[in-house]
Amino acid sequence: MPIPTLYLDTSVIGGYFDDEWKEATQELWRQMEEHKFHFLTSEVTIDEMTNAPEAVRELLENTFATENILSVTEESENLAAAYMERNILPPKYSDDARHVAVCTIAQIEYLVSWNFKHLVNVEREKGFNAVNLLQGYRTIRIVNPLEFIYGYQD
Repeated sequence: MPIPTLYLDTSVIGGYFDDEWKEATQELWRQMEEHKFHFLTSEVTIDEMTNAPEAVRELLENTFATENILSVTEESENLAAAYMERNILPPKYSDDARHVAVCTIAQIEYLVSWNFKHLVNVEREKGFNAVNLLQGYRTIRIVNPLEFIYGYQD
């Protein structure tokens, strides 16, 4: 059985060093290192990390090889715009829509985030998935790291 592929947004990478999220995030990394998961991210994350602390940028570089960084495409930008047109997110959070769009276009089942306000949220997930279905894409799950680490601990 293939291991799950997880798309990590910026909050999970930053969560590795954040006091509130550190324990669970570091456990997720430990399990990834045991080959229980495969991590991907995107150019959206790279752009958002420009001004991140050095330790966070180093974790990003050490975790994600070039082939594990998904490109932002015209197709993903159009899908993100469709999310925004449906007011799934407030206008200033368009990068969150871009994360979802890149993940959707790449056909990754799970987007992992600590962003409960704009991503890990039942109503927003329903909105994103409604647009996905209307646009001919499959649905995705937007989850937090805890939903994975406990399923794979002994």
